[in-house]
Amino acid sequence: MEGVTTTVFFHAHPDDEASGTAGSMILTSDAGHRVVVVYATHGEHGTVPDDLGEGGTLADHRRSEAEASARVTGTARVAWLGYADSGMTGWEQNGHETSFHSADLDEAAGRLARILDEEDADVLVGYDWHGGYGHPDHVKVHHVAHRAAELAARRPRVLEGTMNRDRLRDQLAAAREMGIDPGFGADDPMDDGNPMGLPQSEIHHAVDVTSVIDRKRAALACHASQEDVQQMLAMPTDMYAQAFGVEYYAEPGRPEGMVSGLPFV
Repeated sequence: MEGVTTTVFFHAHPDDEASGTAGSMILTSDAGHRVVVVYATHGEHGTVPDDLGEGGTLADHRRSEAEASARVTGTARVAWLGYADSGMTGWEQNGHETSFHSADLDEAAGRLARILDEEDADVLVGYDWHGGYGHPDHVKVHHVAHRAAELAARRPRVLEGTMNRDRLRDQLAAAREMGIDPGFGADDPMDDGNPMGLPQSEIHHAVDVTSVIDRKRAALACHASQEDVQQMLAMPTDMYAQAFGVEYYAEPGRPEGMVSGLPFV
């Protein structure tokens, strides 16, 4: 690509960007390109912090955390599709009329396509076919992203954020050799019964973000109200870098083979 590009990162909930694509967002914005993040939901089923305050809502709190994370990553715009968090697979909230999981595909994709058109987006980043680990909102992100790209006035490239299952398997094995029990396996069934992420043979881009790993961790710390985020932040620095120092993307239609480098510029 030549000139300034615009990449829209589409995430299910606040903090998903920080654990998944924040390094790529930082590198892209550092290179002088425009970064936009869109959240499908406000993450209403996350951890409710003790300091929420009288009259405050978790949605408002998480919106403020997302804005703080955007300042760390150099994100130029934070946008919201306005759907409710659907909860985990099988929760009654999956079927709530305002949940993202229940949203009409074309209606949700239309909301995202309007943002793509406003930004004249070059690239749209969603999730792999099962949302990485099967969360209903993450799976929905996959479908909405692809449909929105079809509806956009100028169709952007679509990349899918994912996890490298083969690398994860090696990392977990190394942790066990050091006497650390991760509590799960790379090939264990996740929320939808499928193993986490994709095999490396189905991944096309590996982005080494170790040069900005401290800033990626700082973006994650902006979401410290969430229990799962607290667990990630508790990891030793070197272990955190090993776990989150490379971000992976599949690109449908691209020839097989994984290459290194930033695919958004």
